[in-house]
Amino acid sequence: MHVIGAGFGRTGTMSLKVALERLGLGPCYHMREAIRAPGHKALWLDAAQGAPVEWDRVFDGYASTVDWPACHFWRELTAVYPEARVVLTVRDPEPWYRSTRETIYVLSTWVARVAAPFFPTARGMAAMTRAVIWDGTFGGRFEDRDHALAVFRDHVEEVRAAVPHDRLLVYDVKEGWEPLCRFLGVPVPDEPFPHVNDRDHQKGKIRRARVLVGALGTASALAALTGAALWRRTRA
Repeated sequence: MHVIGAGFGRTGTMSLKVALERLGLGPCYHMREAIRAPGHKALWLDAAQGAPVEWDRVFDGYASTVDWPACHFWRELTAVYPEARVVLTVRDPEPWYRSTRETIYVLSTWVARVAAPFFPTARGMAAMTRAVIWDGTFGGRFEDRDHALAVFRDHVEEVRAAVPHDRLLVYDVKEGWEPLCRFLGVPVPDEPFPHVNDRDHQKGKIRRARVLVGALGTASALAALTGAALWRRTRA
Protein backbone atom coordinates (compact mmCIF):
# COMPACT_ATOMS: atom_id res chain seq x y z
CA MET A 1 0.00 0.00 0.00
CA HIS A 2 1.63 3.21 -1.23
CA VAL A 3 -1.17 5.79 -0.94
CA ILE A 4 -4.10 6.02 1.48
CA GLY A 5 -6.86 8.41 0.47
CA ALA A 6 -8.43 9.85 3.62
CA GLY A 7 -10.93 12.17 1.95
CA PHE A 8 -14.67 11.57 1.94
CA GLY A 9 -16.48 10.59 -1.23
CA ARG A 10 -17.43 13.49 -3.55
CA THR A 11 -14.13 15.28 -2.89
CA GLY A 12 -12.63 14.21 -6.23
CA THR A 13 -11.86 10.66 -5.18
CA MET A 14 -12.61 9.13 -8.58
CA SER A 15 -10.36 11.68 -10.27
CA LEU A 16 -7.65 10.85 -7.73
CA LYS A 17 -8.11 7.12 -8.37
CA VAL A 18 -7.59 7.61 -12.10
CA ALA A 19 -4.63 9.92 -11.48
CA LEU A 20 -2.89 7.47 -9.14
CA GLU A 21 -3.33 4.66 -11.62
CA ARG A 22 -1.85 6.81 -14.40
CA LEU A 23 1.11 7.51 -12.10
CA GLY A 24 1.73 3.77 -11.69
CA LEU A 25 0.29 3.64 -8.16
CA GLY A 26 -2.59 1.33 -8.98
CA PRO A 27 -4.74 -0.56 -9.05
CA CYS A 28 -6.50 1.82 -6.70
CA TYR A 29 -9.26 0.57 -4.42
CA HIS A 30 -12.50 2.60 -4.50
CA MET A 31 -16.15 2.12 -3.60
CA ARG A 32 -16.61 0.58 -7.04
CA GLU A 33 -14.22 -2.22 -6.11
CA ALA A 34 -15.95 -2.70 -2.77
CA ILE A 35 -19.25 -3.23 -4.58
CA ARG A 36 -17.89 -5.46 -7.35
CA ALA A 37 -15.41 -7.68 -5.50
CA PRO A 38 -16.95 -10.95 -4.26
CA GLY A 39 -17.43 -10.90 -0.51
CA HIS A 40 -16.17 -7.36 0.01
CA LYS A 41 -19.53 -5.79 0.86
CA ALA A 42 -19.93 -8.27 3.72
CA LEU A 43 -16.33 -7.74 4.79
CA TRP A 44 -16.77 -3.96 5.06
CA LEU A 45 -20.08 -4.42 6.83
CA ASP A 46 -18.33 -6.63 9.40
CA ALA A 47 -15.56 -4.06 9.77
CA ALA A 48 -18.11 -1.31 10.43
CA GLN A 49 -19.61 -3.48 13.13
CA GLY A 50 -16.25 -3.89 14.86
CA ALA A 51 -15.06 -7.22 13.49
CA PRO A 52 -11.29 -7.67 13.03
CA VAL A 53 -10.07 -7.10 9.50
CA GLU A 54 -7.24 -8.71 7.56
CA TRP A 55 -6.30 -5.57 5.66
CA ASP A 56 -3.75 -7.30 3.44
CA ARG A 57 -6.54 -9.60 2.29
CA VAL A 58 -8.83 -6.67 1.50
CA PHE A 59 -6.18 -4.82 -0.48
CA ASP A 60 -4.50 -7.81 -2.08
CA GLY A 61 -3.34 -6.63 -5.51
CA TYR A 62 -3.97 -2.93 -4.80
CA ALA A 63 -1.30 -0.25 -4.41
CA SER A 64 -3.55 2.56 -3.23
CA THR A 65 -7.03 3.28 -1.91
CA VAL A 66 -9.41 6.25 -2.00
CA ASP A 67 -13.05 7.00 -1.19
CA TRP A 68 -15.43 5.18 1.10
CA PRO A 69 -15.48 2.61 2.57
CA ALA A 70 -11.72 2.70 3.20
CA CYS A 71 -11.52 6.37 4.19
CA HIS A 72 -13.77 5.61 7.16
CA PHE A 73 -10.92 3.45 8.49
CA TRP A 74 -8.11 5.90 7.81
CA ARG A 75 -6.75 5.65 11.37
CA GLU A 76 -6.45 1.86 11.16
CA LEU A 77 -4.92 1.98 7.68
CA THR A 78 -2.32 4.62 8.51
CA ALA A 79 -1.23 2.44 11.43
CA VAL A 80 -1.17 -0.83 9.47
CA TYR A 81 0.70 0.76 6.53
CA PRO A 82 3.13 3.20 8.20
CA GLU A 83 5.13 3.76 4.99
CA ALA A 84 2.10 4.77 2.93
CA ARG A 85 1.57 8.41 2.02
CA VAL A 86 -1.78 9.96 2.95
CA VAL A 87 -3.76 12.17 0.57
CA LEU A 88 -6.66 14.07 2.13
CA THR A 89 -8.89 15.30 -0.69
CA VAL A 90 -10.88 18.40 0.26
CA ARG A 91 -13.36 20.82 -1.25
CA ASP A 92 -15.58 23.63 -0.03
CA PRO A 93 -17.99 22.02 2.48
CA GLU A 94 -21.24 23.55 1.16
CA PRO A 95 -20.84 22.32 -2.45
CA TRP A 96 -19.60 19.00 -1.07
CA TYR A 97 -22.81 18.54 0.91
CA ARG A 98 -25.06 19.45 -2.02
CA SER A 99 -23.16 17.13 -4.35
CA THR A 100 -23.20 14.23 -1.89
CA ARG A 101 -26.88 14.66 -1.10
CA GLU A 102 -27.88 14.87 -4.76
CA THR A 103 -25.78 11.90 -5.89
CA ILE A 104 -24.58 9.12 -3.63
CA TYR A 105 -27.10 9.77 -0.85
CA VAL A 106 -30.01 9.75 -3.30
CA LEU A 107 -28.63 6.64 -4.98
CA SER A 108 -27.95 4.84 -1.72
CA THR A 109 -31.37 5.48 -0.22
CA TRP A 110 -33.07 4.61 -3.51
CA VAL A 111 -31.13 1.33 -3.75
CA ALA A 112 -32.18 0.43 -0.21
CA ARG A 113 -35.83 1.21 -0.85
CA VAL A 114 -36.36 0.10 -4.44
CA ALA A 115 -33.58 -2.15 -5.73
CA ALA A 116 -32.74 -4.18 -2.62
CA PRO A 117 -35.99 -6.21 -2.70
CA PHE A 118 -35.06 -7.55 -6.15
CA PHE A 119 -31.28 -8.00 -6.07
CA PRO A 120 -28.98 -9.56 -3.42
CA THR A 121 -26.12 -7.33 -4.57
CA ALA A 122 -28.26 -4.25 -3.94
CA ARG A 123 -29.16 -5.54 -0.47
CA GLY A 124 -25.49 -5.99 0.35
CA MET A 125 -24.61 -2.57 -1.00
CA ALA A 126 -27.39 -0.90 0.97
CA ALA A 127 -26.37 -2.59 4.22
CA MET A 128 -22.69 -1.76 3.74
CA THR A 129 -23.14 1.88 2.78
CA ARG A 130 -25.58 2.43 5.62
CA ALA A 131 -23.20 0.89 8.18
CA VAL A 132 -20.04 2.61 6.93
CA ILE A 133 -21.29 5.97 5.65
CA TRP A 134 -24.76 7.05 6.71
CA ASP A 135 -24.69 5.51 10.20
CA GLY A 136 -20.97 4.92 10.74
CA THR A 137 -19.73 8.32 9.56
CA PHE A 138 -22.76 10.59 9.98
CA GLY A 139 -24.54 8.89 12.88
CA GLY A 140 -27.75 8.45 10.90
CA ARG A 141 -28.09 12.23 10.56
CA PHE A 142 -26.82 13.02 7.08
CA GLU A 143 -30.05 14.85 6.22
CA ASP A 144 -29.27 17.26 9.05
CA ARG A 145 -27.17 19.60 6.93
CA ASP A 146 -25.43 21.36 9.83
CA HIS A 147 -24.52 18.05 11.43
CA ALA A 148 -23.15 16.61 8.17
CA LEU A 149 -21.08 19.74 7.53
CA ALA A 150 -19.68 19.57 11.05
CA VAL A 151 -18.71 15.91 10.54
CA PHE A 152 -16.99 16.84 7.27
CA ARG A 153 -15.03 19.70 8.83
CA ASP A 154 -14.12 17.68 11.92
CA HIS A 155 -12.84 14.86 9.73
CA VAL A 156 -10.50 17.19 7.88
CA GLU A 157 -9.14 18.60 11.13
CA GLU A 158 -8.73 15.15 12.70
CA VAL A 159 -6.67 13.88 9.77
CA ARG A 160 -4.56 17.05 9.74
CA ALA A 161 -3.87 16.68 13.47
CA ALA A 162 -3.12 12.96 13.44
CA VAL A 163 -0.97 12.45 10.34
CA PRO A 164 2.57 13.87 10.37
CA HIS A 165 3.03 16.84 8.07
CA ASP A 166 5.65 15.16 5.88
CA ARG A 167 3.36 12.18 5.32
CA LEU A 168 0.19 14.13 4.47
CA LEU A 169 -0.99 16.05 1.42
CA VAL A 170 -4.15 18.11 1.84
CA TYR A 171 -5.27 18.27 -1.75
CA ASP A 172 -7.95 19.78 -3.94
CA VAL A 173 -8.03 17.93 -7.28
CA LYS A 174 -8.52 21.31 -8.99
CA GLU A 175 -4.82 21.88 -8.25
CA GLY A 176 -3.94 19.27 -10.88
CA TRP A 177 -0.81 17.16 -11.20
CA GLU A 178 1.90 19.37 -9.71
CA PRO A 179 1.29 19.15 -5.93
CA LEU A 180 0.31 15.48 -6.14
CA CYS A 181 3.37 14.47 -8.16
CA ARG A 182 5.71 16.56 -6.00
CA PHE A 183 4.33 14.91 -2.86
CA LEU A 184 4.65 11.41 -4.32
CA GLY A 185 8.03 12.04 -5.89
CA VAL A 186 7.02 11.12 -9.43
CA PRO A 187 7.25 13.01 -12.75
CA VAL A 188 4.32 15.12 -13.92
CA PRO A 189 2.60 13.34 -16.84
CA ASP A 190 2.39 15.05 -20.20
CA GLU A 191 -1.41 14.90 -20.26
CA PRO A 192 -4.31 16.75 -18.63
CA PHE A 193 -5.24 15.84 -15.09
CA PRO A 194 -8.30 13.57 -15.11
CA HIS A 195 -11.48 15.23 -13.87
CA VAL A 196 -14.17 12.56 -13.85
CA ASN A 197 -17.38 11.55 -12.10
CA ASP A 198 -18.85 15.04 -11.74
CA ARG A 199 -22.32 15.65 -10.35
CA ASP A 200 -24.12 15.68 -13.70
CA HIS A 201 -22.47 12.39 -14.64
CA GLN A 202 -23.58 10.87 -11.34
CA LYS A 203 -27.15 12.09 -11.79
CA GLY A 204 -27.23 10.51 -15.25
CA LYS A 205 -26.17 7.18 -13.77
CA ILE A 206 -28.90 7.42 -11.15
CA ARG A 207 -31.56 8.10 -13.79
CA ARG A 208 -30.40 5.12 -15.88
CA ALA A 209 -30.37 2.84 -12.83
CA ARG A 210 -33.91 3.88 -11.92
CA VAL A 211 -35.13 3.09 -15.42
CA LEU A 212 -33.39 -0.28 -15.44
CA VAL A 213 -34.61 -1.40 -12.03
CA GLY A 214 -38.09 -0.08 -12.77
CA ALA A 215 -38.17 -2.21 -15.92
CA LEU A 216 -36.81 -5.24 -14.10
CA GLY A 217 -39.24 -4.71 -11.25
CA THR A 218 -42.17 -4.58 -13.66
CA ALA A 219 -40.92 -7.72 -15.39
CA SER A 220 -40.54 -9.49 -12.05
CA ALA A 221 -44.03 -8.50 -10.99
CA LEU A 222 -45.49 -9.71 -14.28
CA ALA A 223 -43.58 -12.97 -13.98
CA ALA A 224 -44.88 -13.46 -10.46
CA LEU A 225 -48.47 -12.74 -11.51
CA THR A 226 -48.16 -15.07 -14.50
CA GLY A 227 -46.71 -17.80 -12.31
CA ALA A 228 -49.50 -17.42 -9.81
CA ALA A 229 -52.14 -17.57 -12.55
CA LEU A 230 -50.56 -20.71 -14.01
CA TRP A 231 -50.41 -22.31 -10.55
CA ARG A 232 -54.11 -21.58 -9.98
CA ARG A 233 -54.96 -23.10 -13.35
CA THR A 234 -53.06 -26.30 -12.59
CA ARG A 235 -54.91 -26.53 -9.27
CA ALA A 236 -58.32 -25.97 -10.88
